[in-house]
Amino acid sequence: MNSIFKSIGAILSGMIAIVVLSIVTDLVLEKFEIFPPQDKADLYQTWMLALALAYRSIYGVAGGYLTASLSPNYPVIHSIILGIIGTMVSAVGMVVMWNTSANWYPIALVITSLPVTWIGAQLRQQN
Repeated sequence: MNSIFKSIGAILSGMIAIVVLSIVTDLVLEKFEIFPPQDKADLYQTWMLALALAYRSIYGVAGGYLTASLSPNYPVIHSIILGIIGTMVSAVGMVVMWNTSANWYPIALVITSLPVTWIGAQLRQQN
């Protein structure tokens, strides 16, 4: 039973790390007026979305690494579960954002969510 709680904690830790890092980065970029405020998301340019995809991918790798590090066993499987959850959340975001002009961005988030967490687990396995 203790192992189940450790597994859940490992996955939640990775998820929280990804979300917090992404939100903080968004806020910093908005604060320095690199990105427009969230309520003016229609002003986002392609390079801004590409940058957001890049740092979210890096944070996904970090989240997968953290999850694998904290998992009590089968670290890659834990990181894959994290990636599946990320894919599902990104798919919901894709549906919500579908009427925006940049449909490629939410699609890219759906496509990359699982591979980046898996890469994080692989990096952890090498250490």
